[in-house]
Amino acid sequence: MIKNLRVPAKHVEQIVRIALAEDLAARDVTTEALIPFRLEGKASILVKRDGVLAGVDVAKEVFRQVDHSLRFRALCKDGAKIKKGNVVAIVEGKVASILKAERTALNFLQHLSGIATETARYVDAVSETKAVIADTRKTTPGLRLLEKYAVRAGGGKNHRLNLGDGVLIKDNHLMAVRSSGLKLADAVEKARRRSLRNVKIEVEVESLKQAREALSAGADIIMLDNMKVKDMRQVVELVRGRAVLEASGGITLDNVRSVAKTGVNLISVGALTHSAKALDISLELELG
Repeated sequence: MIKNLRVPAKHVEQIVRIALAEDLAARDVTTEALIPFRLEGKASILVKRDGVLAGVDVAKEVFRQVDHSLRFRALCKDGAKIKKGNVVAIVEGKVASILKAERTALNFLQHLSGIATETARYVDAVSETKAVIADTRKTTPGLRLLEKYAVRAGGGKNHRLNLGDGVLIKDNHLMAVRSSGLKLADAVEKARRRSLRNVKIEVEVESLKQAREALSAGADIIMLDNMKVKDMRQVVELVRGRAVLEASGGITLDNVRSVAKTGVNLISVGALTHSAKALDISLELELG
């Protein structure tokens, strides 16, 4: 598990720069044709559906890069529960600049707040159990740091940030290893010998038999992949705290509480990042 993940300012600057270049904000032909350069106004960033906020600083950076003279004032912080009708930020300055930045800023806010909101729903669903909700590496290419930050804003935890953050021996790894005549215990021992000290060794299993083998091999974490709830209970009884148990695969809001009540420690949910619905947020312009 990754703790205290922060998104470096330089990373945010880079992502915003790419997004603005993609939107050709510097060549907004509509705004340049219609809006007087010196016209000033104020815009409110308005929430249109209840949720959890994430991405305020990213939106601020969008407006800053478009026009450093714009004045951005956040009224809510990331992680805040927001209601329909809440104004989360105010932007003041040149109307042309506000309009050029609008869509890119809202894209970030809507997407990241959608992830935070979905995460919070899962976290609430497992309340009063010991299970922790975590994300996966099923993220939008290039946006992983921001999306994992949004998961944290929603009350979830981050699993591996990248392939270097821990050993995870999955079915395809085992197939390749076994083709060389090695067993799971050999794979775990080899991974531990060749990895940095303190790196956790996780093994993916699909049955009680495989879980027993992973435990005997000395796995630190055992991932229960697409396992039925009744089978998860058997693994929990088998392991009795001797390894961290992670449930993964096929997790939904409908079944996550049942999974949590089996006694697993961690529930990883790819849908937090790859399927979260954007939160409806708009920008309302005021003149004079």
